[in-house]
Amino acid sequence: MKLPGHDAIARQVGDHLVTHRVKLPRKVVERPIRQVVKRLIMALLLLVATAFVVYADRDGYQDDSDGTLDLLDAFYYATVTLSTTGYGDITPVSDSARLTNIFVITPLRVLFLIILVGTTLEVLTERTREEWRLNRWRSTLRDHTVVIGFGTKGRSAIQTVCVTGLKKEQVVVVDPSAKAIDAATAEGYAGVIGDATRSDVLKQAEVHKARQIIVAPQRDDTSVLVTLTARQLNRSAKIVAAVREEENAPLLKQSGADAVITSSGAAGRLLGLSVLSPAAGMVMEDLIQQGSGLDLVERPVVRGEVGMKPRETDDLVVSVVRGHRVLGYDDPSVGTLQLTDRLITIVRATPAAQVTPDIRPLPRG
Repeated sequence: MKLPGHDAIARQVGDHLVTHRVKLPRKVVERPIRQVVKRLIMALLLLVATAFVVYADRDGYQDDSDGTLDLLDAFYYATVTLSTTGYGDITPVSDSARLTNIFVITPLRVLFLIILVGTTLEVLTERTREEWRLNRWRSTLRDHTVVIGFGTKGRSAIQTVCVTGLKKEQVVVVDPSAKAIDAATAEGYAGVIGDATRSDVLKQAEVHKARQIIVAPQRDDTSVLVTLTARQLNRSAKIVAAVREEENAPLLKQSGADAVITSSGAAGRLLGLSVLSPAAGMVMEDLIQQGSGLDLVERPVVRGEVGMKPRETDDLVVSVVRGHRVLGYDDPSVGTLQLTDRLITIVRATPAAQVTPDIRPLPRG
């Protein structure tokens, strides 16, 4: 699939118009509007119940206007009584009516006020609490990880990163699907509902303060647009993007991605390797699955390994990271290990075998 050039991409970005909002992990509660409607219905039921109680004992009341009490008068009396207005034009005169007012009407009046006033206070308190949580979240969020797309690739990427010790509070998911964000918040991640190709949506995820950005949407053109927008907002973050077609990888790198993973190409190579050598395919699949069997991890060189050759260490070293260069274990330029080097090794998966995050920005061509 061929993708449009940068000018066309910029025009497409301006055409995307969607709403967006931040959703933090929280216990699912009823919507404020639904709460208000429910409380209003309860208040109306109390009003109707009070009116029928008064109408049932209508002979114990006196109406100053015509001396009789009909159903409309009962509703009128219930309304002015429950609302504490009390004009006094309809009054209980018999002992039974007064006892009913003491033990029935007064408790109903209190309950009526609790429902209406309590609903208002609850809605305002909930809104204030949510605003406070959101502002506090924004002020404390630094050096976090933003994941664009909560599909299969995005979920797997988050799980892999969190195995290294990254806290869930340091992950923000951006996805246009409300259901995907609901799933993300249910797992403990903050979420932003919206189109990640728009800069205002990415700003809601605090992309400008992020340390690393994982771009894993469903479409390659979306990956390019998101990478362009994210790189404009954050020049120093490490951006890793996924594409389906290998021919789109160069465009993603030109857009600002530090690393590009071709999902269809990687799957195809794994399929071919499994056909040629099923055992080798099993080993590769084992390496891909984080936390089981064999793991590929990156770690710093310890002092006891300084001056050794890569093959002389206890671990199985496959590459040496020196500065911004990744050198093979048999590269003559490696020589002996230095204290500032980092080793990419194959180890048996254990809870202690974790990738040590590298906060240094990668070079961009």
